[in-house]
Amino acid sequence: MKIFLAIFLLAFTTLASFAQTEQEKRIADIQAALKQQGFDGWLFYDFRGSDILIPRILKTERLGGSRRWFYYVPATDEPVKIVHAIEPDQIDVLPGKKLIYREWQLLKQNVANAVLPTGKTKRHKLRIAMQYSPNNDIPYISRVDAGTIEMVKSLGVTVESSADLVQQFEAVWTDEQLQMHTEAATKMQKIILEAFAEIKRRINENIPTTENDVQQFMMKRYEEEGMNPSPMIVAVNANAASPHYFPRAGKGAPIKRGDLVLIDTVTKVKKPKAPAADLTWMGFVGETVPDEYAKVWNIVFQAQQSALAAIRDAFKAGKPITGAQADDVSRGVIAKAGYADQFLHRTGHSIGEEGHGNGANIDNLETRDSRRLIPKTAFSIEPGIYLAGKFGVRSEIDVYITGNDAIITHPHQTEIFAILK
Repeated sequence: MKIFLAIFLLAFTTLASFAQTEQEKRIADIQAALKQQGFDGWLFYDFRGSDILIPRILKTERLGGSRRWFYYVPATDEPVKIVHAIEPDQIDVLPGKKLIYREWQLLKQNVANAVLPTGKTKRHKLRIAMQYSPNNDIPYISRVDAGTIEMVKSLGVTVESSADLVQQFEAVWTDEQLQMHTEAATKMQKIILEAFAEIKRRINENIPTTENDVQQFMMKRYEEEGMNPSPMIVAVNANAASPHYFPRAGKGAPIKRGDLVLIDTVTKVKKPKAPAADLTWMGFVGETVPDEYAKVWNIVFQAQQSALAAIRDAFKAGKPITGAQADDVSRGVIAKAGYADQFLHRTGHSIGEEGHGNGANIDNLETRDSRRLIPKTAFSIEPGIYLAGKFGVRSEIDVYITGNDAIITHPHQTEIFAILK
């Protein structure tokens, strides 16, 4: 019994040591990035789980708590935890020394003690990164309230956005994640084509078919392929002119000969830390796609491919490109064709474990995403043209950035699929 207990304690101690080493390695990586970007430190803040980005950045579980806490990672020296007296162990999973406050006055003083160097000559106004976006340009980053930002600024430091840091430590994929995404995207495309084949079978056999029927078919196939059976957009004709139309249970529109069908689906394989795949395909229930649809498709496809080409050219030339700049390229093609007002959304979004990730979005419409696209991140490129009351066309691909290129992670649609051909 004593031997067993000793082995158990040794194993538990080893695991705890490994977990702590992982935490410390992440802090070391953060400090290297702070030095590279010229920051003096990164100040994390949370109140009742207000910052959902923290767990992945710092490699922790959701820390939560009922009282405010701060965690300061300086570019050099030891990190500092600031916690309330009734929850002194709230963030003990993180390395660093601890400062405890009870009254609000001491909270501010402890933040000052953590951020401002003592016994050192301050040669410049300190640059502190926080989850903040000037003018709320990137709302996905704005996790700290204005009052807290004001309090930190009152200490005489400059608060700047952590947007690029967040992207580096939350949106970057591992090689294993790329493999899981590629697996999901490959299976997803196969199931989309199977869905088109199912529409063809039902039409040829005169079986009444609705958007819901196609949705249920795909969800069943996802389950069979080891993927989350997430509901997807199946939109016919005028329904496709509403970008986020979703068929309500039992009330989906019928699918008939001569209909245009849009399928927009996002899911992932059932594996830990798997990123999503997100594709949109267009099909026509007929043998030949009408010119009216083909014309709009060609504009959308050109917009998509132009944005992809601009990103690839930038990386091959070693030049930076932002999400906003890539959006401008795509949007410019559609605007030149006369459909600027019918392109209702951003060109694309970051892809993470939830589908919409926290890296740079391909967006200069809904937000002004000035973040650079960086290696080992992924995003969608999905321009669309939506003609209210008539039809909508969207084409979506998933793109992954390598060291010096941008690759589509799966074969992609180049023309509207003629379902009955």
